[in-house]
Amino acid sequence: MRDKFSPMRPIKSAQLKQTRFPRVAIALRLAGFLLLLPGHLLSAQNVPIVSGAVGFFDSKNTGINFFQPVFAPVVVAPLGKHFLAESRFDLRGFYARKNGNSGPYQGTYIGSTQYLQLDYFATDKLTITGGRFLTPFGTYNERLTAIWIPKLQDGPLIFPIGTRTTGSSNGAMVRGALIAKPSFHLNYIGYFSASSDAAQFQAGRAAGYRFDAYFPNKRVEVGTSYGRFLQGTHNNSSGAHFWWLPYRFPLEVRSEYAHGAHAQGYWIESTYRLSQWRGPDSLFGRLEPVFRMQQTFRNSPGPGDGLPAADTKQADFGLDYHLPHEVRLNTSYSRKLSAAGNGNIWDISLTYRFLFPMWRGHQ
Repeated sequence: MRDKFSPMRPIKSAQLKQTRFPRVAIALRLAGFLLLLPGHLLSAQNVPIVSGAVGFFDSKNTGINFFQPVFAPVVVAPLGKHFLAESRFDLRGFYARKNGNSGPYQGTYIGSTQYLQLDYFATDKLTITGGRFLTPFGTYNERLTAIWIPKLQDGPLIFPIGTRTTGSSNGAMVRGALIAKPSFHLNYIGYFSASSDAAQFQAGRAAGYRFDAYFPNKRVEVGTSYGRFLQGTHNNSSGAHFWWLPYRFPLEVRSEYAHGAHAQGYWIESTYRLSQWRGPDSLFGRLEPVFRMQQTFRNSPGPGDGLPAADTKQADFGLDYHLPHEVRLNTSYSRKLSAAGNGNIWDISLTYRFLFPMWRGHQ
């Protein structure tokens, strides 16, 4: 069974001991960070925004059932014209039956600091980031791991490629636009991460880059990623992605390919919101069917890399319903075919997204 403490990244048992009951520590860390900032930066014109979501995730994976209540807050604080502080945390409980499905439910609380960063807007084509940030390998980690965004509860099988060890990096990142024309954008990202075993700030020593070519008139993006893991046994990861969100109809197509030291694979996902049937707020217009096909190929044994131990093929079928007031119901069924064993995965989740300012600013 795949480790599914989080739909975004696997969490190991050793990390559970380090991150149990982290809510007070995270709140104090964030409050201390804001209090240390000069008062004129947190003015009425620079109002911090609190966003995020609460959710409930239930899953039955090859006969084993477990559920997770989740609170994922985001705080964004503009600091004058050139600086922006950003943070996101993930606080959740994990409950499963003891001894498979025969015993009582037992649970624990775990948490993580996914990013805590300071952005400096040096020019209109260069942003410099320092602190803890999401590792920008591929597109899924940066764009789709917030619990209110993905259309399927579980992340792709190839997610661990390029995002070791936790999906977050501690260090520095530069990003911006090499070319910015009405018909074509070429964006770049480069980063370096230091190794850390500190609670809430685990990260691997790594470096890498990503290039994205975006065509606004077609709403098509293609890109490539590279990462070098620089601790223990050094290895390379490479990847490519393709996104298409056409203007004329509510179709979304996303895909990625990634190649790591011991495995490679791909995923392709398509969604279609039925909003053309009497509008997005109609009974049928709130429905959104989802399909994802994914496959991994094991090149050599790689214990602890977070990928399936054998070649695996998986088809995911989802049906989401967008309720009023930023509430969304996700349901899905997955069929996994693998030399290590076949299985069915049933998921259902409910999320509510919130957004409000910390205090009232000027009109």
